Amino acid sequence: MGQGTSLIGTWLTKVATAWLVYRLTGSAWLLGIVGFAGQIPTFLLAPLAGVLVDRWDRRRVLFATQTLAMLQSALLAGLTLGGYIRVWEIVVLNVLQGLIDAFDMPARQSMVVQMVDDRADLPNAIALNSSIVNGARLFGPAIAGVLIAAVGEGWCFLIDAVSYAAVILSVALMRIDAHPRAPRTTRMFREMVDGFRYVRASTPIRALLLLLAVSGIAGRPFSVLLPVIAHEVMHGGAGTLGALQATAGVGALVGALYLASRASILGLGRVVVASAILFGLGLVTFSRAHGLWLAMPFLFLAGTGMMVQAAASNTIIQTIVDEDKRGRVMSLLGMSLFGSVPIGSLLAGALATRIGAENTILIGGVICVAAAGLFLRALPDVRREVRPIYERIGILPKTVEPAEIFPGS
Repeated sequence: MGQGTSLIGTWLTKVATAWLVYRLTGSAWLLGIVGFAGQIPTFLLAPLAGVLVDRWDRRRVLFATQTLAMLQSALLAGLTLGGYIRVWEIVVLNVLQGLIDAFDMPARQSMVVQMVDDRADLPNAIALNSSIVNGARLFGPAIAGVLIAAVGEGWCFLIDAVSYAAVILSVALMRIDAHPRAPRTTRMFREMVDGFRYVRASTPIRALLLLLAVSGIAGRPFSVLLPVIAHEVMHGGAGTLGALQATAGVGALVGALYLASRASILGLGRVVVASAILFGLGLVTFSRAHGLWLAMPFLFLAGTGMMVQAAASNTIIQTIVDEDKRGRVMSLLGMSLFGSVPIGSLLAGALATRIGAENTILIGGVICVAAAGLFLRALPDVRREVRPIYERIGILPKTVEPAEIFPGS
């Protein structure tokens, strides 16, 4: 409940920031720059953050990151409401938020296992968490569109700052056993290298992270270009942008509820392929639709595919990763899932100024479909490595044939 409340505030800030930058500059390129600034720290710091999260108490890390994020949003609100905000200040504050997120994401993801007693419940826990995330994504942009039109972007930032109190209180009240931390006798650089080697040696984790990274670079930056689509293509305002964001959120919520209804992790490999293709095709068709009501169904499909691919990949990785590598692998997951997006945002902003936002989104969708095809080719190798892990932790009986791990692959 605390996270759901806070995430609605987070979406208020995301939508308001994009609209504020576009209102101040009218530049797709600067939208890409701001997106890049907010997420590149995750890409650069993820390996270090993962090592530290494996060493530190994850609950304390989460408490600290949420408190710092509250202060960042409050500063953004003060500058905007006071009329002092400039684009360079938005960029700096986005960099600060990115630094916070670099530690918040691996700590939050790693703590899921501490909160769930039975590993068999992990897929449903991750899916239910995704439902909270995407429920906020549904309501947040819609509320943001109304607030921006009525009272301006500054109040969105202020409400976001206040909303962090809910998740900070939740973390403070949480009572879970601290995960045992063995004394560290190796240097941090060696542990970072060990994390990379572990991922490189694991075909399932490596393949899933690469697919997420390609989707992050080519597909996910579509959200950075939505203000351009809303204004220049659909000739709308903040309300149109909120409707587009909310539509993608509805699709993502439906995808999360689908995963939450699944009884088993078995078959998620096929789901990853199907959802990646759906995401790409949704972007392709959305890029060709120039009216709001025509575009919304395709954006719904893209949102569904994007969320299901990310959550299904997260579930598989969380299930098979070794516990002593969890923080480092979760940081690399964040690097693939979020850290790749700023690179894509920068490229998308630059490309959109040359060929238009619609064509940029089209190219990204085609790349996502192609990447899903390559992952499909790797599935036989993936299932051969996953089977003994599933058998060892009791998810897969030894009598099950290999093809049943990823049926239809």
